[in-house]
Amino acid sequence: MHWTRLLGIALLAGGIILLVMGYNAADSLGEELHQEFLGRYTEETRWYLIAGGVMAVVGLILTIFGVRR
Repeated sequence: MHWTRLLGIALLAGGIILLVMGYNAADSLGEELHQEFLGRYTEETRWYLIAGGVMAVVGLILTIFGVRR
C-alpha cells in the first residue's frame, strides 16, 4: 500500500472524528440556546463541521484514487 493511500485513510478517519465531534457539539444545550437566539452555530462547532467535511472528502479522494502505477 502506497503512502498516499495511508494518508488518505488517516485523513478520512480524522475527518469522520471531527464530524462526529461537531455533530455532538451541535446537539449540546448551550449550542441549541446559541442557535435559538442568534440563529447560527458557534465558531467552534462550525469549524469542527467544516474541517471534518474537508478532511473526509480529501481523505476519501486520496484513498480511492491514490497513486496509480
